[in-house]
Amino acid sequence: MPKVLRPIGHEDRLSIVDHLDELRGRLIICAAALVVAFGLCFWQNNILLNALNSRLPPPSKTAANHLGGLTTDSVSAAHHFENAANLFQALSRSTTLAPADAAVVAAAAQQMQAAAKALPQTTPKNIPITIGVGEGFTTTLTVCFFSALLLTLPLLLYELYAFVIPAMSPDERRIAAPAVIAAPVLFVIGVVFTYIIVLPAAVKFLQGYNDQQFNNLVQAKPLYSFEVLTMGAVGLAFQLPLAMLALRQLGVINGTTLTRHWRYATVIIAVVAAAMPGADPVTTGLETLPLVILFLASIVMLRIADRRDANRAAAELITLGETDDSDSPEDSS
Repeated sequence: MPKVLRPIGHEDRLSIVDHLDELRGRLIICAAALVVAFGLCFWQNNILLNALNSRLPPPSKTAANHLGGLTTDSVSAAHHFENAANLFQALSRSTTLAPADAAVVAAAAQQMQAAAKALPQTTPKNIPITIGVGEGFTTTLTVCFFSALLLTLPLLLYELYAFVIPAMSPDERRIAAPAVIAAPVLFVIGVVFTYIIVLPAAVKFLQGYNDQQFNNLVQAKPLYSFEVLTMGAVGLAFQLPLAMLALRQLGVINGTTLTRHWRYATVIIAVVAAAMPGADPVTTGLETLPLVILFLASIVMLRIADRRDANRAAAELITLGETDDSDSPEDSS
């Protein structure tokens, strides 16, 4: 393994077997990291599931939380029964009632207390349901896998970078190194933004739409798939500045091009946001806004890079002109 993963220079020449050995070694490292991260996520899967469940809005007063019909109305009814039982119990001790009437009132108080105890005493949590025999297990495995992938993303990107860097020139390495650092940072920012801003508003809108006409029972697998896919899609969309820099490096666009065609770019961003998971207006709007901001930041970044390249080219021309003047023979008198 140390031989396979030794540092490789740009001028080194390796055979196909050497390249395959290096690729195998880096794939083994990636697989081992994924296995360790998956084991950690599976060990703490309750934390992950609670984090995803927390994006659900609290249960409404009349909405059923599961197939048994547990509602917040049931909790309220338990308190009312308890209060009524206390009132009847106090009435049964009144001296103005006949003994037979007092006994009837006391019996009614006992029945109300029993009814209050039979009803739930705490507000139910709004958690998703499972309808299959193994759905709880398979859904947990899926959530743990995607969480492990997210945790190991910096290492995976580094191994990819380390594998392809020998083919890059020194100038290309100076561009690729910051991109490898920025890519996971932008991805994590996109995921956090989605988790904090997008998902609560999107789930609340989708679950609450026409809630008087439907008994909204949220199934675990579609909920987690929606949340994970939305976070992943927005995290990838946050790579927009890096994509713009790559296109500029290839000579496809520059800062002037983006400035001139910003209206078309905004429409394209809105179309991309609509194609991402959750095509409702709330989710689409919350996904479009940061992408537009990132696009405007990309314009500023590319214009700065254009100005820097123009200044460098002008300095090189000046240096070249001075060199030509110094090399030219002096006019003879």
